[in-house]
Formats: sequence, C-alpha cells, structure tokens
Amino acid sequence: MSAEAEPGEVTMRVDGRVAIITVANEAKKNSYTPAMMEQLSAHLTAFDDDDELWAAVFCSAGEHTTAGLDMPKFFGPNATAKPRREDQVDPFGLGRRCRKPVVAAVQGITYTVGIELMLAADIVVAADTARFGQIEAKRGIAPLGGAHFRYLTRTGWGNAMYHLFLCEEFDAQRALQIGFVQEVVPFGEHVDRAIELAKLICRNAPLGIRATKEAALTFVDAAERAAIAEIPRIREKVFATEDFREGIQSFVERRAAEFQGR
Repeated sequence: MSAEAEPGEVTMRVDGRVAIITVANEAKKNSYTPAMMEQLSAHLTAFDDDDELWAAVFCSAGEHTTAGLDMPKFFGPNATAKPRREDQVDPFGLGRRCRKPVVAAVQGITYTVGIELMLAADIVVAADTARFGQIEAKRGIAPLGGAHFRYLTRTGWGNAMYHLFLCEEFDAQRALQIGFVQEVVPFGEHVDRAIELAKLICRNAPLGIRATKEAALTFVDAAERAAIAEIPRIREKVFATEDFREGIQSFVERRAAEFQGR
C-alpha cells in the first residue's frame, strides 16, 4: 500500500442467495473513511438490485465492529467526504433503503455510526464481547445517522434517552434486554449465526418477505421522514458551536474535551 492510499476496504462475497458484506480496517478498529462508506453503499446497492440475492449479512472483520468515523475526514476543514448518490442505497437508511432483509453481526467496540449502521439493518446478532456507545455528544456533536429516532423504535423512550443522554458504554446483555439486538452468541460464532439466519430467511418466498418489510416500513415511514428532515437543522445548529470545534480538536489531540456550552 502506498503512503497516499487510504487504509480499509469493504468487500462483498456471495454464498448461495446471501450477500456477505464485510468491513475491514482492523488497524484502526474498523473506523470508516469516506472511501469505505462509498464502498459500503455500492455493495448494498448491488445486493438490492440483484434479483438472485435474497438476504444480506453485514459484518466487520476482527475483534471490533467499529470505533466510528475517521472524524477529520468527515468533519472540519480537511474533510474529504462527498455527498452520496441518491440512486444508491444509504447505509444509514436515511435515503434509499434496502428492500430485502439485512442481518447485522457485531462484536467488540460498536460505537456511534457502528450502532446507526446496525440499526439500519433488520436483525442484529451480537457477540458476547459487543460493547455499545452512542458517544457523539462527548465529541461536541450529535447523532446524525438515525440514532435519535431508531433508539426509540427499538428500545422505547426511557431506554433511548438513558443511553443517548449518558453517552456511556453498555454491553451485549443490556442490548439484548432492551431489544437493541435479537441474539447474543459467543464471539467467533456471531457471523456464522448471522449467515445461518439469512439462509433461513431465504427458505421463504422472497417476494413475500420483501412485501413484509415494505409494509413494516410503511408503518414507521412518516415518523422517520419527519426525524430525518430535522437532521440538517441539527447539524447546522451543532456545527456552529465552539463545543463542536473543541470536540474535533480534542479528538485529533487524543485528550478529554472541555466543553463550555456555547
């Protein structure tokens, strides 16, 4: 790899009717670069557009799901992130969504966007090592990938606010207790279990399964649309603060942030 090349990649392989999409940037705890997010969107789109593929597994290599975004590449003066094409699947499910079932497998550190990408899937299998944290507010920003409403639909108001406000880590058993994940299995078995579930789904009529997902999304669509429409306002409000600049600077300098509430 050249000095100029970005680390990390997202790959897709096919196992029968199942697409297995894997994030790999283990040297940085699978933190996402803009290029990796583009690759993820492209693979999800290829899966969704292929009538021969009926379900997908979304997983990450190594010990951890992800520590989050490579923040300086997404926010601030040196950001390189580009707008996603509207005709491609949005990995966060804020724009175009997959019409077919997606099973997510998570393990180890599963922070910020890792949770939001996970919640854009339909079913989650967690390894017993999984550790969750919606910690954006500790960095002077706010969740912008759907956490502010998908915590509600998965866990209810009290549980959602408890974890969104505290910004503290919680484990796989707590996630299972509140409906954040659907199964917890020993580390090393989680991806295989996700693939097993995807293959079980594929035993059913694919058009019937897609119709089921479509109908379910119709139920939540109006509320989600309203919440998604608020994201630009939230982004503008938060990004204009001194706390945002302090959060980014503290991240770059690897120190605790000192927020002033302005």
